[in-house]
Amino acid sequence: MPRPRKRRRVCFMPENNLFGPLNQQDSDRENIVMSVEEYESLRLIELEGMNQEECAERMNVARSTAQRIYNEAKRKLVDALVNGKNIKIEGGDYKLCDESEAGCGRGRCRKHRFGWNNPEDESETK
Repeated sequence: MPRPRKRRRVCFMPENNLFGPLNQQDSDRENIVMSVEEYESLRLIELEGMNQEECAERMNVARSTAQRIYNEAKRKLVDALVNGKNIKIEGGDYKLCDESEAGCGRGRCRKHRFGWNNPEDESETK
């Protein structure tokens, strides 16, 4: 029996979940599905400037797991850019962080920086 998957900690949901080239009809493009935790790994490493160990700590996973998630996200991103595909962010095995959780970013997390308490409340804070 396989070990149960550990839920990855994610600070916030993306504001937009569909990206793609503007010069093709939507029906002509293939969609690549990127999980929410893959998106979060790209955000933490590339946008926040964390290394893989810091990303792993923030997401509450092992460094090797963070590395695998990040590498898969990069592969999907490059495939979409090079081959003109859409990226749709959805699904995954994650839980949204809570303000009381230690290690949520201590103010660096966009969810807390912009006052987002709940992903359903995002539209009210913009």
